[in-house]
Amino acid sequence: MPLIDPGQKAPAFTLPDQRGIARSPADFAGKPLVLYFYPKDDTDGCTKQACQFRDALPDFSKLGAAVLGISPDPVASHRRFADKHDLPFPLLADEPASDKAAPAVCDRFGVWQEKSMYGRKYMGVVRTTYLIGADGRVLRRWDKVSVADHADEVIEALRAPGGASGKAATAAPAKKTGTAKKTAAKTKPAAAKKAVGKLPASKSSKSVRR
Repeated sequence: MPLIDPGQKAPAFTLPDQRGIARSPADFAGKPLVLYFYPKDDTDGCTKQACQFRDALPDFSKLGAAVLGISPDPVASHRRFADKHDLPFPLLADEPASDKAAPAVCDRFGVWQEKSMYGRKYMGVVRTTYLIGADGRVLRRWDKVSVADHADEVIEALRAPGGASGKAATAAPAKKTGTAKKTAAKTKPAAAKKAVGKLPASKSSKSVRR
């Protein structure tokens, strides 16, 4: 299925988190929601990304935003991953019904795509982040996310005028400010990120499964 564009309503769903608790975007109605899709628990890039969100969680909380991670890994895998790295936010298990089936929520949000590694093509999760407004509509989308400084980018989008209030998006991507703490591990230089969706302009706006 296609990616969800800014301005569209985010699809509804319910999935279990690492403790087996059912979670839904409706649980966070009235506040911004950061929904990030990642390929696999406890791999290098996914660990760095999760730890970025962990370290920046106080900043997200100050802005009234919640953070949810989603991958096709099962509940038990999420629990081990969260416990190992002290991840304080929910990780949702979007397990496929069978080996040949797509994980339903990943597919619904358009992040289940064809990927390639060493010439082999396969289906998997393309790292993608959605910023969903208080009204349940997508404010911003980051495609093929590069892990370095990603949490900072999302925080800056929330800090832009209208970001935390969930108003419709209209300005250029925000400049990074280094709000999130960096993890101990070094991140590799990454390709430019593509952010889709814009926030209201301000005076200084610039904005697999492996």
